[in-house]
Amino acid sequence: MSGTGTPQQPSKAQRRVLAPLALAQFICSFAGSNMNVMINDISEDLDTTVQGVQIAITIFLLVMAALMIPGGKLTDRYGRKRCLLVGLVVYGIGALLSAAAPGLGVLILGNSILQGVGTALLIPPVYILTTLLFTDMTSRARAFGVIMALGGIGAAAGPLIGGLITSVLSWRAAFVFQALVIAVIIVLSRHIEDPLPPDPTRPFDTTGAVLSAVGLILVVMGILAADNNVWLMIGLLALGALVLLWFFRTIRAKERAGEEPLLSTGLFRHRASNLGLVTQNVQWLLLMGSSFTVAAYLQVVRGYDAIQTGVIFTAATLGLLVSSLAAERLARRRPQRTLIMTGFVVTIAGIVVLVAMAGSSTNPWALTPGLLLIGLGLGVMLTPSVNIVQSSFPEEQQGEISGLSRSVSNLGSSLGTAVAGTILVSGLTTGAYAAAMITLAVIGLGGLAAAILLPRRPAQNNSPSDTAPRPST
Repeated sequence: MSGTGTPQQPSKAQRRVLAPLALAQFICSFAGSNMNVMINDISEDLDTTVQGVQIAITIFLLVMAALMIPGGKLTDRYGRKRCLLVGLVVYGIGALLSAAAPGLGVLILGNSILQGVGTALLIPPVYILTTLLFTDMTSRARAFGVIMALGGIGAAAGPLIGGLITSVLSWRAAFVFQALVIAVIIVLSRHIEDPLPPDPTRPFDTTGAVLSAVGLILVVMGILAADNNVWLMIGLLALGALVLLWFFRTIRAKERAGEEPLLSTGLFRHRASNLGLVTQNVQWLLLMGSSFTVAAYLQVVRGYDAIQTGVIFTAATLGLLVSSLAAERLARRRPQRTLIMTGFVVTIAGIVVLVAMAGSSTNPWALTPGLLLIGLGLGVMLTPSVNIVQSSFPEEQQGEISGLSRSVSNLGSSLGTAVAGTILVSGLTTGAYAAAMITLAVIGLGGLAAAILLPRRPAQNNSPSDTAPRPST
């Protein structure tokens, strides 16, 4: 298959299904970032501590990490649309339960458990359906561009939207807002038709699901413990790595025995996909790490409230929106590899500008050029990274690679927050802020190196079921 493909205009059916898929990514990204500005309000209202609310956020991350890969695999057995709708319903119930929570326990059940389970069920189908319904490279780039734009906006604008809702109404209204968006998505999803029939007889690797869940939970716990206890972090990461090694040995043994494992080891033999997963991880690390660091700096060091901080962050949101929505045009003109490299260069430049301006100017708007560059850079490369990974495998492996891809991105988000938090905990000063941002820039250079190693031309996939043209890399 060639990597160019003839550009095709999206059909009416494709345009109708893109709206609910993009909104689903938006609301999940929004939920992952808007809680940060509501911690004090929630803790006071529920008569708990800030640490208690942080525990709820941590459990949410753990549930997603544990279930994202099994959630992707379940789409093959029960169908992509069915898993999407079930995930939306579970998520919506969790949001309403959180809005009515009388105490921390109910908030954890609604937000951490139900919304975490719902996210793990609904996000893999978003990426699988996009890959299957948009078959040529440019239309797929367009679709992923819209999805990643709304996902990035949800993450970047979450603090602003959450802060506005909390200030004008209450923190409970922010969860009602999520439930209303979920209701709209469910209505719009009636137009989605699953291109592949479900296979209820397909086996499910329960042992692999448990091992992968435990391993990922331990890894995320280790990442989140980085700003509290270095030795605990090392211990949890080491234990998580051992469990994941056990998981890989188990799935390899199942393959040798002719059984179907949770993940095929063949997913890790594709060079372009492996490097694409690395770039995805670093991209979300940079997005969440820089957002956390700059937000903490503005609120603690400069004394801005959540709304003022959110307004300044609109520069990053605008940059991400503009570049993500240009994904289709960029994909026609430039190879995916070039776009990813360019994105890293622009993002790193934005981080350098943020460090320089924070130390030389007290004007809050002096940070907007750096945030704008970060938004532009991330928007340029998020879409081609996802496209490379999803397009590297045939239809029957989309459930597996989608779950793996989302897990890698979630780990990047957790790692970004942990890296920034570990440095900032030493002292919320301008110096600590600069150290955290410089560390993120160095990690960004690692992502740039992975992008440079991407093959210049797409690998040929000889699978007869793989009918979609490959993106140019």
